[in-house]
Amino acid sequence: MKLKITSILSIFLVLAIAFPMMSAHAASKEELNAEVRATLKKLYQERPAAKELGAKAKGILVFPTVVKGGIGIGGEFGDGALLVNNRISAYYRTISASIGFQLGAQARSQVIMFMTGSALKNFQSSDGWEAGVDGSVAIAEFGVGGTITTETAKAPIIGFILDNKGLMYNLTLEGSKISRINK
Repeated sequence: MKLKITSILSIFLVLAIAFPMMSAHAASKEELNAEVRATLKKLYQERPAAKELGAKAKGILVFPTVVKGGIGIGGEFGDGALLVNNRISAYYRTISASIGFQLGAQARSQVIMFMTGSALKNFQSSDGWEAGVDGSVAIAEFGVGGTITTETAKAPIIGFILDNKGLMYNLTLEGSKISRINK
């Protein structure tokens, strides 16, 4: 019984923390558009090789702020936009949940580049796309001089994860559910 009460309290605490963060990051359409462009610009400034990939990408999904938090049970939430031909074509939300040892909160940015037309089409036609299930996302790895590794450059879907300190490594997007939203 004690474990059940502790679990319920943990869920309540996560929700109490998560909902204010979610509403704080629910930007207007114009604000989100500006944040999307600023996030992409930051990525391109930090990693010129990402800019080269972006020029070849069929579509780029940008989540300027993804908030993650938890105490035992955690969650992640963020709104973003899909750019096709350098124009915003649709808005999306990413959500995920996790169970395990975790305590705290963090914010990060996510950029997902669809390098092939079929990868982009599969994403756009899905009713809730899940990374790792509906499409494998290769997290960008950089070699000497900041170049993208050959294996990463060949992937049909490439992901970049940034925080306020810059590019983050050894992270995953698997388990993140991405659904189209109206803005």
